[in-house]
Amino acid sequence: MPRLLLLYACALSLFSQPQPPPPNRPKLIVALVIDQFRYDYLVRFRGDFRYGLARLLEQGAVFTNAHHEFFPTVTAIGHTTFMTGAAPSVTGIVGNEWYDRAAKTSVTCVSDASTQLIGGVPGATGSSPRRLLVDTFPDELKLSGQASKVIGISIKDRGAILPAGHQADAAYWFDSDSNQFVTSSYYMLQLPEWVTAVNASRPAGKYLGVSWFPFDAKPGDKPFCTMVAGAELRYCGSIEATAFGNELLEDFAERALVNEKLGQHEGIDVLLLSLSSNDYVGHAVGPDAPEVRDISIRTDQLLGKLFDLIDERVGKGNTFVVLTADHGVVPVPEENQKRKMPGGRLDSAALKQALETALSSRFGRGQWVAYESGGGYYLNYDTVAKWKADKAEAVRIAAETARAFPHIARVFTRDGLLRGEGGADPVGRAVTLGFYPPRAADLVALPEPYYIFSASGTSHSTPYIYDTHVPIIFYGAGIGSGVYHERVVVSDIAATLAALFQTEPPSGASGRVLPHIVK
Repeated sequence: MPRLLLLYACALSLFSQPQPPPPNRPKLIVALVIDQFRYDYLVRFRGDFRYGLARLLEQGAVFTNAHHEFFPTVTAIGHTTFMTGAAPSVTGIVGNEWYDRAAKTSVTCVSDASTQLIGGVPGATGSSPRRLLVDTFPDELKLSGQASKVIGISIKDRGAILPAGHQADAAYWFDSDSNQFVTSSYYMLQLPEWVTAVNASRPAGKYLGVSWFPFDAKPGDKPFCTMVAGAELRYCGSIEATAFGNELLEDFAERALVNEKLGQHEGIDVLLLSLSSNDYVGHAVGPDAPEVRDISIRTDQLLGKLFDLIDERVGKGNTFVVLTADHGVVPVPEENQKRKMPGGRLDSAALKQALETALSSRFGRGQWVAYESGGGYYLNYDTVAKWKADKAEAVRIAAETARAFPHIARVFTRDGLLRGEGGADPVGRAVTLGFYPPRAADLVALPEPYYIFSASGTSHSTPYIYDTHVPIIFYGAGIGSGVYHERVVVSDIAATLAALFQTEPPSGASGRVLPHIVK
């Protein structure tokens, strides 16, 4: 097999000096996404990191000014961009879910009625990457002729499926209805024996009745929450919303590494792991809560545990790691208000009702909004037709109504974006990059900074820095340690991987190669 050239051809065009000879290629690529992990967590909690994150920070190529460049900044899009290097305007993944006008119903980014869930509740519908319009870096690795094995793992189906791509050997996620790891008939018709064995051991069962204490708790300290229902302490809820969810994932990743013999095939294998519980916890309590510090430290510990096993199984120096996050998060509005900072909560139902009232007053009574999600509104074209309304006029009235709503910074319309009226500033450009016409909302209401469409906890999705600023770290075979402060984007990851491993860039990739990470 060819040796890894590490940007050899690309770097020749960027540097005049001779390049060092390429090292041997790695046996395994570990692609990591920490769901809802702001870059500043690496700085705020650095003194507490001793293991996996510490290894990456000390020995990897660390980009301090890395961003997502699109709107909305949500899980599905962040995971998709990670391995496609493309924006929603190209991938077609415009959100976690959207309104399918042909089917007249909402769909998720990975829902697929032609598939069945394998494992979990019998007869449930499965998921697949079929709504993804482009391919991923793992797809290109396979297309290059390498006999690679690709496996995606997450609590969320979209976190496992979308970065792994169309040709993945498997994508596994945690089904909360059955408390089992599951997959889809898109990949296989029955679970491998090792996954069946994991499920038979009831991996979530060991956390029943357990309380989540801080990692450094002292005798007498209270837990953050408890898995004991009916206790006086706050109930944790589902296991996904605790640090225990990441423990489940890391353990499952270890089982996959061993049983699938990752890093022991002729081609370069790929393990894609998305740690989802950071997002569930962050939504509930916000970035300033002690629970976020605790789960970040525990993430460092879990990654150290995983890296140690990989070194043992695959051999030191035979692994390449890339880490990022799918989005950040805004502070809880009430916390911001205590600090005399801007912020507040917006009532999405009230805005929807305002749109319904305005359109009914102008054209006639009816259901004018077919679907709403996170400030995106899809008009009901059946109602438009019923009243023989001019659709463009209906959108204009809806946009005027939304602009008058308190703390709405900008309103974008589908027609305006089709005409190229998104704007040239970073916010307008982010909305334009997130616009794929066949799946786009008719109207997008963007809140002012620090305002959110959430009744409790906090959220993300905006093009503001607190939602876009994430880590990018490369570590492993052929990568030199260093800290880089230039602005880069998550789309650059796939382009860089393609150059490193001599594949075609993914079909929608728009990022640039980052050659200075080479040792």
